[in-house]
Parts: sequence; C-alpha cells; structure tokens
Amino acid sequence: MGNPEGRFHFAIDRGGTFTDVFAQCPGGHVRVLKLLSEDPANYVDAPTEGIRRILEQEGGVLLPRDRPLDTSRIASIRMGTTVATNALLERRGERVALLVTRGFRDLLHLGTQAREDLFDLAVPMPEVLYEEVLEVDERVVLYRGEPGTGTPVKGCTGDLLEVQQPVDLGGLRGKLEGLLSRGIRSLAVVFMHSYTWAQHEQQVGALARELGFTHVSLSSEAMPMVRIVPRGHTACADAYLTPTIQRYVQGFRRGFQGQLKDVQVLFMRSDGGLAPMDSFSGSRAVLSGPAGGVVGYSATTYRVEGGQPVIGFDMGGTSTDVSRYAGEFEHVFEASTAGVTLQAPQLDINTVAAGGGSRLFFRSGLFVVGPESAGAHPGPACYRKGGPVTVTDANLVLGRLLPASFPCIFGPGEDQPLSPEASRKALEAVAVEVNSFLTNGPCPASPLSLEEVAMGFVRVANEAMCRPIRALTQARGHDPSAHVLACFGGAGGQHACAIARALGMDTVHIHRHSGLLSALGLALADVVHEAQEPCSLPYVPETFVQLDQRLSRLEEQCVDALRAQGFPRSQISTESFLHLRYQGTDCALMVSAHQHPATARSPRAGDFGAAFVERYMREFGFIIPERPVVVDDVRVRGTGRSGLRLEDATKAQTGPPRVDKMTQCYFEGGYQETPVYLLGELGYGHKLQGPCLVIDSNSTILVEPGCQAEVTETGDIRISVGAEAPSTVGAQLDPIQLSIFSHRFMSIAEQMGRILQRTAISTNIKERLDFSCALFGPDGGLVSNAPHIPVHLGAMQETVQFQIQHLGADLHPGDVLLSNHPSAGGSHLPDLTVITPVFWPGQTRPVFYVASRGHHADIGGITPGSMPPHSTTLQQEGAVFLSFKLVQGGVFQEEAVTEALRAPGKIPGCSGTRNLHDNLSDLRAQVAANQKGIQLVGELIGQYSLDVVQAYMGHIQANAELAVRDMLRAFGTSRQARGLPLEVSAEDHMDDGSPIRLRVQINLSQGSAVFDFSGTGPEVFGNLNAPRAITLSALIYCLRCLVGRDIPLNQGCLAPVRVVIPRGSILDPSPEAAVVGGNVLTSQRVVDVILGAFGACAASQGCMNNVTLGNDHMGYYETVAGGAGAGPGWHGRSGVHSHMTNTRITDPEILESRYPVILRRFELRLGSGGRGRFRGGDGVVRELLFREEALLSVLTERRAFRPYGLRGGEPGARGLNLLIRKDGRTVNLGGKTSVSVYPGDVFCLHTPGGGGYGDPEDPAPPPGSPPQPPAFPERGSVYEYRRAQEAV
Repeated sequence: MGNPEGRFHFAIDRGGTFTDVFAQCPGGHVRVLKLLSEDPANYVDAPTEGIRRILEQEGGVLLPRDRPLDTSRIASIRMGTTVATNALLERRGERVALLVTRGFRDLLHLGTQAREDLFDLAVPMPEVLYEEVLEVDERVVLYRGEPGTGTPVKGCTGDLLEVQQPVDLGGLRGKLEGLLSRGIRSLAVVFMHSYTWAQHEQQVGALARELGFTHVSLSSEAMPMVRIVPRGHTACADAYLTPTIQRYVQGFRRGFQGQLKDVQVLFMRSDGGLAPMDSFSGSRAVLSGPAGGVVGYSATTYRVEGGQPVIGFDMGGTSTDVSRYAGEFEHVFEASTAGVTLQAPQLDINTVAAGGGSRLFFRSGLFVVGPESAGAHPGPACYRKGGPVTVTDANLVLGRLLPASFPCIFGPGEDQPLSPEASRKALEAVAVEVNSFLTNGPCPASPLSLEEVAMGFVRVANEAMCRPIRALTQARGHDPSAHVLACFGGAGGQHACAIARALGMDTVHIHRHSGLLSALGLALADVVHEAQEPCSLPYVPETFVQLDQRLSRLEEQCVDALRAQGFPRSQISTESFLHLRYQGTDCALMVSAHQHPATARSPRAGDFGAAFVERYMREFGFIIPERPVVVDDVRVRGTGRSGLRLEDATKAQTGPPRVDKMTQCYFEGGYQETPVYLLGELGYGHKLQGPCLVIDSNSTILVEPGCQAEVTETGDIRISVGAEAPSTVGAQLDPIQLSIFSHRFMSIAEQMGRILQRTAISTNIKERLDFSCALFGPDGGLVSNAPHIPVHLGAMQETVQFQIQHLGADLHPGDVLLSNHPSAGGSHLPDLTVITPVFWPGQTRPVFYVASRGHHADIGGITPGSMPPHSTTLQQEGAVFLSFKLVQGGVFQEEAVTEALRAPGKIPGCSGTRNLHDNLSDLRAQVAANQKGIQLVGELIGQYSLDVVQAYMGHIQANAELAVRDMLRAFGTSRQARGLPLEVSAEDHMDDGSPIRLRVQINLSQGSAVFDFSGTGPEVFGNLNAPRAITLSALIYCLRCLVGRDIPLNQGCLAPVRVVIPRGSILDPSPEAAVVGGNVLTSQRVVDVILGAFGACAASQGCMNNVTLGNDHMGYYETVAGGAGAGPGWHGRSGVHSHMTNTRITDPEILESRYPVILRRFELRLGSGGRGRFRGGDGVVRELLFREEALLSVLTERRAFRPYGLRGGEPGARGLNLLIRKDGRTVNLGGKTSVSVYPGDVFCLHTPGGGGYGDPEDPAPPPGSPPQPPAFPERGSVYEYRRAQEAV
C-alpha cells in the first residue's frame, strides 16, 4: 500500500457500532475518521460515506451523496467487515439446503452431541443454518479388501476407497427442482469421505449449477480436511454467508463510478491475510474485523518493542478480544463462532464477554460482572436510554471518563452528552443491595461508599479479563509477565495498567491510532493466498519426495494466484506447512520449517520433523520418540507484500506537556488530583507521571498511580507499570475481595488442568480432557473445581477427607497420595485421584490440599478398558488403591505402584493393567499438576498471608452455601404461597426394578433441606451400585441447575443440606461391590429423581448408552446422546447428552478410518420424545456395520422403564439395542450384554427420548422467536479448551 502515484489508499474497518477509516492521502499524510456503521437517515453505506467525506475534505469540492464517487484518485480500498459475523450471530444469511449422504440427515444438528451449558436444563443450542435437508443416495467407504468388493479408487490422500453406491443423479434432479420452486438458491453439499474423493460432490455440484442454483458450496472445496462434522458446518456457513457478502460487495461497488473496475479492492480474511473481493467467502470472513487489530499490533508494537512477545488486548463495548503475537501469527484450524464450528485457518483471537457494556450485579454476596451486556441499545445507564448499570458507568462514577471528551450523541434524540447522574443513580441501586448484605449478612461490616462499590466492580472486571490471558499464555508454556500488553479498542485504555500489573507485565504499549488499530492493520497487511490438501502419508524418508512434490505444486498455485493479482515474483514469499501428529493421537500441530532448514534426512522444503518435536516439547512437556509421525495435511501460505509503510514522523516536544485541565479520579484510598493531557498536543520524549488521563477523540487512557507514561519516537504511548502500593487485606469478609479470590481460586484449578493436559500422555487425558483439578481447604473441603465434569463435582472432596481421617498424623512433607476406592470417595476405578497435602513453615498440619483426578484408559480387570458390563465384584474392575503413597519423602514409588497396577492379574479371569507406560506417565503428570497448584497458592499466600487465604477459602464456601439457601427458601416460599406442603418426593426405577426413592424436607426459616433416600433398593448383584460420592456429585449438579446462575461450586453447596443414604443400598454399597455402571448409569437416575422431586423438568434419556467394541488389536468406546426432558417453557433438545455426561462422539470419518466399522445411520429417532404442551427431545438411531470379528459390549438403561413426563406430559420412548445378523436375523440384546459380532453384522442402537411437560391437549405455546445465541459469544482456543473439557 505504497503511494507513488499520488492517489488515495483507504483502509476501513466496518465494525458492529462504528466504522473506522484510515486514509493515506496524496503526499503521504494520513487522515483518520470514525463514523456510525448504521445511520440510515444520513447515508446508505458507512465505508462509502467515509471515503466520500475524506475525498471531499481533501479536494475541497462538494461530493453529493446520491452520486457514485469518481474513482480516478483512488488506488486501493482495503476492508475488514463484520457483515459475515453479524449475519451468523443474528441468523440473517441466505436460505440454504443441505445435501448429505443418506443416513446422516441430522448429522450437523447432532454435531459432537455435547451441550453448550452444562447446567441449563433447557439446553439452549444454536440452530442449524440450513432450512431443508436432502439425503442423497451415494456412499464411499475406505477400502479394506473384503471378499466381494470391487476395484478400489484412489483418493487424493493416497487412501484406497470403495464406491459402494454411485450417486443417483436422476433421482436427485427432481428434488433439486423442488428446492428451486420453493425459493432456495444456495446449496451445501456434504458427503462422507469427500475430503479425499470428491467426485460425487463434484457431480452433484455440476447438476445443481446446471439447474440454476446461484451458489453451491462443496465441502471438499470449502475445506478439504478429514472430519465431516466441522467440514459440513464450514460448507453450510459458506453457502449461508457468501451470498450475503456478495450482495454487500455489489452494493458497495454501486457507490462508485465503474463499480471499482480499476481499483484494487481487498478484504481481510479470518487468517490475517487480504484477499480480492471476488474471492472473499463466508467461511473465511467471520474474524475479518478483529483480524485487522492483530495485524496492526504485530506490525507496530512488536517491531518497536524489539521483538518482545505481545499480548493484544482489544476491549470494546460488549466484549474483549485477547490474542498473542511472538514473530508469527498463531492460527487455529477449527473453531466455533455463534455455535458453528468452522474448519478454516483463523487467527487465535479469544473473545470473552467482558467489555465496557458488561452489566454489574450483586448476587448472594458476590460482585459479578457480565456475561450479560447492555449492547449498543439501550447501552449503559449513562447513554440516557434507560439502560442497566455497566463497567462504563463504574468508570464514569470514578472520574476515569470525562463526559466533555465524548460527542453529544446520547439520549433519545441522540443530541445529549454522557450522563454521570444516570450512572450514579443506577449504581446506587446496586450499592443499596451491597450495603444491606454487609450490615445484615453473616459477617456484619461497615457499608461501602458509592465509589468503593464502583472500584470493586472495576477490579472484578479486570480479574475476569486476566483469566483468559493467563490461559492463553500458560497453555502453551509461556509466562504472561514476559509479554508487552498492546492495548487498543475504545475501552481498553482505562483498564490496561491494572491488567498488566495483575499479570506481572511491566510495559503497556498504546499506539497513537489505538482507537482505529484494526483499520491501521488493514493498511499494513499483506495479500495472502493459501493452498491446502489432505494427506495420509507417514513422515518417513520414503515419503519425503512425495511431500516435496505436493508442497511444490501448492507453492506454484499460490505464486500463480498472486502474480495474477499483479505482484512481481520479487514481492511474493511462500511458507510451507505440514499438519503432523503422533500416530494414534489427535494432537495435530500445523508446523512450519522456516526456522529449521533442510538436512540430508528431511524433505527439501525443511526439517519439519525437528520443528514438530521442538514445538511438541514446548507445548506438552514431552515427546514420544518411539511413535511414528503422520502427515494429515500439506499447506502452503503465499504472501504478496503490499502493506503501507508508515512515516515515523512525530513532533518533538517543545517544553513540558501542557495540562488541559485538572480533574478528580478515584483510586484505592480515595480521590486524587489527576491532570488531563490531550494526546494530539504531546511530543516525543514527554513523560507523564501517574495518575493522569490522556485523551484523544477515540479513547481515554488512564495512567494509574505508580506508573509512568512516555511518548515514543513514533508518537505512541508506552507506560512503565510500577508495583501496586501495598494494601492490607484482612481476614474479615470483604465482598470485593471475595469476588477477586473467587477468580483467583478458579484460575489456580484451571492452570493445574493446563499443566496436566500438557504433560499427560494418554488420549483420555490429553485429548478427551477427562480429568478434573481442584483446590481444598485445610479440612479437605472443596474450594474450587475447574473445569467442571459433572460426575466429578464434589466427589474429590470425599476422597481428600477420607485420607485426612484415615492417615491422621501420618502425613508428611513430600508425600503424595493415590486413591480410587469407592468407599474412599472414588467414583469408579479408572478414575485415579492424586492428592498432595501442602505444608507451610510454622504449621504442623497441612494448610491446604490440591488434587487431580484423571480417567486412565486401562487399569486391569476382566475386560480391556476396565469398564466391564458384567462385573459383579470390585476386583473384576481393575487395580484398587484405598490410600497409597505414590510419592514418599519426595521419591516417586514407581516399583510399588507398578506392582499394584499389575496385581489384578493374580485374580482368575482378570488381567493387570494393559498399558503400564501410560499409567505411570499420567500419574507423574498428575503429580506435576498438583505441584503447579501448590506454587500458585504459595504465591497467593505470599501476597496476602496464610490467615487471609484460608479465611477466603472459608468465605467462598459460605458464599456458595448462601446461594443454595436462597434457592431453597425461594422454592419453599413458592410452595407455601400455593398452599402446598414443604415436603416433596419422587421415585424412579432402574431397569432391574431397583427403586431410587427420595423425600426432601425444606426448612423455610433456615433455608436448609434434608434429602432422604430411605427406601432405595439394596445393593445389586452387578455393577449398577453407585458409591456415596456419586450421589453427592449428582446432588451438587442438581442444586447448581436449580440455582440457575453461576455460583462457586464447592463444599458450601452441600452445607445447607443433610443427605441420608441407607447403608448397604444401591447408593451406598459394601466396599467390595462392583460400581462401574453406577458411575455412568445410576448417577443419571439419581438426577432424574432429584429434579423430579423439585418439578424442575421431565426426565431426560437417563442413560449414557455405553458401547464398547474390541478385539486383539483394537478397542473403541463411545457414549451416545438421546433426548432431553421438556420443562416449563421449553421443548426438550433432541440428540444431546444430558446431566451427568457431556461426552463428544468420534467424528464419523475418523471412526471409519481408525476402526473396522461402517456407520450406516446416525440421525434423530423421530417421535421418540414424550408428547406434552412442551415436547420431550427425540433420541437418536445409530447403526454400526462390522467389518471384522469383535466383541461388542453394551451397558445401557431405560430399556424397561420410560423417562417420565411431568404435569401431564407423556414419557419418552424407551431405548432399544438390536443386533441384525448378516443372515437377516434380528436379536434384541437387552440393556447389558457382551456378544461376539462378525463381518456383515449390524448393531442398531435406539436411544431413549426425553419426557414431555404439560398436558398435550393444552394449547401449544405461540411460536415466538427462537432463543438467539448471545450477541457476542465467546470464541478462541481458550473457549474451545473449556468446551472440550466440559464435553466429557
């Protein structure tokens, strides 16, 4: 974006609220402009209006809005736009039909089968993008050379495939014509295995275009990568969004003479590269706006800070974007936006729901910021439109925003200034709640001033924004304190010093155009063309020639595409990537060899193997040298260098900086005199001592006390962050500190989990994320547990407290304990819990405990996987640890634990662990995770003192207790008001007839309850027995669902509750009882009974549908979704996991490529949900055809007793397990069995539906508008990690 010819170059960021225009004018000077993105009374299109205004101002000639603009003086236009993102969020895209392989009509509805929010009983999920589905008769499977198969075809990955059914184009033609007659013009075509063999998709695409469809998105072209679900979502997003983008581009063109024929027009893609407007597609556009900001700070801050790694902090009105740059862009290749998983290169931009418009609440003694937002309308209270109190209002009350520096665009007539009075009034209402709690609550304290309340909310907001930054850096082995904080966006400048200080950073860099950095980034960006194709070659010397040939071919494509856009070869560079993973794992890394030149033992393109090993070691802490490496994809990124090189001209200082005015700002300790400076008047070398405010037309920068700002040579602001003045925090309850400690305690548990995931070696922990990490007080009571796996909630507390009682004084520094026994708080034997007691100088007993529980794939027993369907004693389920010192005196007891893991082999019919190496590696990883927790709590104690930290462990438990008491009182009061008794009860049955009975007695005055399971059936001869810890986990889960909002999940949840479980019952069996089914099945029935007693919703499917398949050389395990129960005001969600599980299911293409099966059907079981005023969700039908002899095991429930309906709603359909033998004979397998299967046999699983709610004869509720996803949903690798962790 140079300027040799004396023409204008425009870079425009069209955001949701504002459009920013950055223009390099003839002569090299720069003009910037900010205007509303939507202002229909004055102009049609904001970017066009921005260009018109600058041309008018520079040329001094009036340019009427109703005439196309002359383009003779415009050289280029670059744009980032939220058009695609907004269409996705608001579901305002094109009408689309999905064409999919027969048997998979509901595949994209089912997705991974995991729900978004663990604790929302209504299971809100974003709706699919397509309007209709056509199932296409076609099928391609991977070739395995079975007798009777035809000649194989070769896919582009090198895999051999068998065309089982050619595509039936004749039958499809009439159906496509029907779609056209109904007004659908856009198609997404998604066939099984089309990533490697695309001919069927191409044939259908050609037919559709011949018939007149205006847009056809083939999944094999949208993103040719294995995994049909994300590839299908990507194709649908492309079909849904691209026509919308094309319409926008056409409208934009019409504002210019000649429709921009001779102007270079480029759009920013999600990957941080520019693309010509004709090739700008929907699936590559969703991060078009935010990507410009990352390019902006990477090209400015990173360069001027001497290559120090940078954290980008872009705080806007409704959300905050966090990213990282350390010399190269960090991309992810699969991420979700607005509930749609896109398989496309995207910058790793993490969006959290905390911005200037985030709402402020005081709930059960806790300061809460967001995630709800005031949005642009009505906006914060100070906007004068009756909006709620927000972070912006808190900053205004503290004097950190000056109304005079904002234009008069507020109020109903959009002609008034910001209103500090409205902010104070809205915040006073919250302050009344705070002070009422302080004076009348459990720990009476002095009331807080309005400013102290505002300050408290700002501090809590800052801590909420620090958590994703810690996660983003530490997840990859980086120290946040080693980074510079690059702050941009309208709201970030008020928080930057505090955020940097909390993370230990010593520098904040704020570009002089920070309010328009995304537009500046567009000006600085390069044009990018990418080429990628799938691969399935091993990374070995024998394949290096093939890999080089494929990379060369892709490189040629990229160079040709860029030359066609006018770039000489000298301005084009290319970078080659291989998507590598260890065989048998799913942790693929897209690696470049640009820092690893070729050797004699590598491809000519570079030493990708060395690059992979180096990065794997950095991110995960170990390598697996004996494991082969596989290439999943080859990729080349071509770059045409074209970015503007900014003039580094800034005016030099002429004397000391001029103070524009003095104001009063509130900081810890009270108001301070604060000078205000205007950024435009500052020159190179000016130094400003905090506190002060620096203001320009687009942002306000707060330099806090103890910090110093200076103007750099390039005119930017660099802030040196000083240490915070020491403040004394006492042990007495302070609600602000309580909210901050709540975030800190959760952050400790989260960071422990990151260490465990990085250093573990097994698939279960590293990739399925089947683990939990937690922090406990000195009494073993749970303080924080993150992320949440429902069946682990609260259960580890029982384990820790058992060890404290069992070992007594026999706990010493350097000891680490291992336990999994059900009578010691275990859930089932594969869940191994590692506990570390923590000692402190001067204390004789442990001052707190940390623990991690991980699911080990095998610990011995009668079947591989240690999940036998027919176990009758605990010993048959694997190795047992009651209280075992895994580390003693600092020494890892490898010999002793190896002996214990092999011990089950001494029992007839049993085996010792079948994977000792993974067991030992994962146990070491659990010890390392605990060590991280000890270090972090030690830092907390160093900052606040032991007494204070222990006191706040107690306070946070009391806060959870308060929330549960409030819920129980509200429930009791509601029943009392309707003349109903304060005792409720429910009963349900396991399929063997065992009753689960519950009676709940509410004490209204205390807000407490007795949960009495007396009358529950006795221990069973089988494995459906559930240890006491499982019932407590189910109870905590239900209490959290009933509270209906975020609360700390800890020991306090159970404090208002007394639980009575009869000894010897199925819920508190004898120590030797088998329990593996209790963990996965009985736990679900306990939840059904508790929610039924409270009348919260009808029963969900009440089963996890456990299916295991194995033979001598392979083993596979899955749990399958069903229907969710309906409730007061919602229909049950179909095809989703419910309650105590949330496991993701293996993608169909991965399943068929790794295991000897063909997935014939995976679709909703229509009509299986119970009828009612609100319908229960439907279960699913899943059919597996076997290609090898194997042992099939099923462990299921709700095959006899149907999931109940409520308030007159009908029950859901019971499940059914069928085996269809190759000869056509059909056998009902029952709920629990193991059976040998042979090639040609088919297992057909029908999962239960959810119960209905309300009388089916009642009038159905009006359709209304479906619930929308939140306006600014979270996204990025940190969010994906948490979703994956909760999907276990």
